Amino acid sequence: MELILDRVTKQFRNKIAVDRISLRLHPGVYGLLGANGAGKTTLLRLICGILRCDSGTVSLDGLDVSTEEYRAGLGYLPQDFGYYPEFTGMDFLVYMATLKGLARSQAGRRAAELLELVSLGDMGRKKIKTYSGGMKQRLGIAQALLNRPRLLILDEPTAGLDPKERARFRNLIGEAGKEGIVILSTHIVSDIEQIADTVLMMKDGRLIFQGEWQEGQGDLEKFYLEQFEDGGLYQKMNESGKESGGNL
Repeated sequence: MELILDRVTKQFRNKIAVDRISLRLHPGVYGLLGANGAGKTTLLRLICGILRCDSGTVSLDGLDVSTEEYRAGLGYLPQDFGYYPEFTGMDFLVYMATLKGLARSQAGRRAAELLELVSLGDMGRKKIKTYSGGMKQRLGIAQALLNRPRLLILDEPTAGLDPKERARFRNLIGEAGKEGIVILSTHIVSDIEQIADTVLMMKDGRLIFQGEWQEGQGDLEKFYLEQFEDGGLYQKMNESGKESGGNL
């Protein structure tokens, strides 16, 4: 299995959100890091076919992103996934499964299986409007897994999850990455460190790092702060602490 991005570019007015990105990804978990505005969500939407590339191509095992065959193997959890508040969790998953082409009987079994998997088995008959934020997020993760996707795209999936739920989620993603390609976008560096086989870092629409993060490379979170969030402030603070003999 191989996902190929070939010089993918997307521009909005005067801003190039994704700038000639090329990638070849194989089964495993890929952690995508970058500050707000780095282009992460735009890149994920291009991979999902929600946005069209201005130039370049996206394909999975030779299937173009625009084809039904490509989409049939795709699972996607956006930052804000749409749901119907009056639906029960079970009704929502069965409805989404039907949209993804599962037979009604198969959809019910798969929905029940996934509700148990994300620890919502006892909430399946309750309306989504009664769910907490973390429960809605777990339901979103379940709907992304309905069709046993070969390519799973997750945009900030652990938002709203407590530490216990995040640990459970990491186990789910680890299993999904054994047989398929998982791309996980988040700003939580610890999730990337514990889940991802490969780290991808974006800045200003471009990839600035791709590969395994080895212990000998230093602290990943420190590098993240220097590159994305603080623009070198971390290093300046560190140097200031050294000069004054303080500890950070």
